[in-house]
Amino acid sequence: MFNVNKTVLRIAAGAIGAACIGYCIYFDNKRRKDSDYKKKIRQRRRRYIKQDSARDSGIPNLNDHQAIERYFLQEIELGENLIARGEFDNGVEHLANALVVCGQPARLMHVLQTTLPGQVFGMLLMKMQEYSTKTSNENSEAPKNANSGKIRPAPSSVGLETTSEAIIIDELE
Repeated sequence: MFNVNKTVLRIAAGAIGAACIGYCIYFDNKRRKDSDYKKKIRQRRRRYIKQDSARDSGIPNLNDHQAIERYFLQEIELGENLIARGEFDNGVEHLANALVVCGQPARLMHVLQTTLPGQVFGMLLMKMQEYSTKTSNENSEAPKNANSGKIRPAPSSVGLETTSEAIIIDELE
């Protein structure tokens, strides 16, 4: 039928390849110059940094019940040991981490209120408030996404009324 020369096929293949490469270069250049692309890249990098910091802090996968339980017990134990040694700041941080993943934070807060010294419990309340404000700032900056995978301690998860918080904070002063 058609008598096609090998050189013609090679030239056609080369031209098609060059057109594909040119197409890729053109659209890559167009994509990089787009200001929305740069914004999306920055947002993605921020999101990865936040996720990496959450991984670095040792927070377990929230879908794995056993991992959460191990993490909870580990944080409670570390917090108690550090407080017993007098390292209140580190101990309170570990107890706050345990509260974040706790299934019944109000009950745990009641137990901690009865067992911890007043000043240490006040530090714990301040740490939980700090987590709450940090979370609310992240929520206001981040787009609304129900499956973001971040741990967000709710301010109401502490389970205490504002009057008892005020009483304890007044005792600290």
